Amino acid sequence: MGGPATHGPDFSRFLGGRGHEVHVVTMGDGEPAERPCEVEVVPRRLPFPLRYGLVAFRGARDARRSNVLYATSTYAAAAIASLVARRPLVAKLVSDPAYERALRYRLFRGTLEEFQRARSRPVRLLQRLRNAALGRAVTIVVPSAYQGEIAAGWGLDRDRIHVLTNPAPPPRDVEAEQLPPGTFVFVGRLTAAKALGTAIDAVAQLPEARLVVVGDGPERAVLEAHAARSDAAGRIEFRGSRSRDDALEIVAGAVASVLSSDYENLPHSAVEALSVGVPVVATNVGGVPEVVHDEENGLLVQPGRPGELAAALRRILDEEGLRARLAAGAKPSVEAISSEAIYGRLESLLAEAAR
Repeated sequence: MGGPATHGPDFSRFLGGRGHEVHVVTMGDGEPAERPCEVEVVPRRLPFPLRYGLVAFRGARDARRSNVLYATSTYAAAAIASLVARRPLVAKLVSDPAYERALRYRLFRGTLEEFQRARSRPVRLLQRLRNAALGRAVTIVVPSAYQGEIAAGWGLDRDRIHVLTNPAPPPRDVEAEQLPPGTFVFVGRLTAAKALGTAIDAVAQLPEARLVVVGDGPERAVLEAHAARSDAAGRIEFRGSRSRDDALEIVAGAVASVLSSDYENLPHSAVEALSVGVPVVATNVGGVPEVVHDEENGLLVQPGRPGELAAALRRILDEEGLRARLAAGAKPSVEAISSEAIYGRLESLLAEAAR
């Protein structure tokens, strides 16, 4: 459950159902759980230059027998493949890839907005590589107006930037997992930008609250240690990566979904929680307020403030009628962004690029 991990299989399945032939080249640690089309996995364990070179080579090979190349990550490799194969490139931009890499390698500390103004030599190099790769794309798809403005600030042509929000999953009957009373849930990749430590510190202030963490990532060990040292020890449960169906069952059983991110574009996890009638308590950053509407389908707080987040979680637990009112507004708030509608518009953008 989450961004590219579900977008790839879902959109490939949609395109296949519309009569298109789809080939996927991706990086991974093992075989994908879903294969709705032809999928070739480049092992992530390979050295960085080798695995990116293989993605570019195999992407170019497949692109030669295709009409358009669509990239959701590894933009530099996709740009090389597009250039070699002489095929148009459409890029789905879910974050600032230069910012994400700078955080991962600890080349920068600060917000996304501060990163746009940073001028250190390593940061400038990452920014130039990002701009060169995305400059090859004839169309850039972003899930929020916020991300669109950020991308336009890199000098990318605004006419090439299209906002297509992350779609809600198809309506389904989800059997909610029976969780202890007062259980909140986080779903997503465990990265520095998610600032899950803020949520752990907030739960630590509420003796009656629990938190289930669904997902994995580079910060997991640090977060587990943080939870074990906190006053929430024993009330934070790390479940690891789960299938979408399993994750939705956990979310459906929670009192609310929590996002404590310092930076977000437009989170899939928020859309998917709302789609099963679960309110979202989230930080008011990036594109989050484009989907989480304060006091309508969730609550918004400022980032990096555990006390403020704890107060919002307490309201969910204690304020009579609040949780029911927010839950009632959850599903209707995402009805207009069905996967059929969003993927249909994306299919049209790919067709236009291929002409």
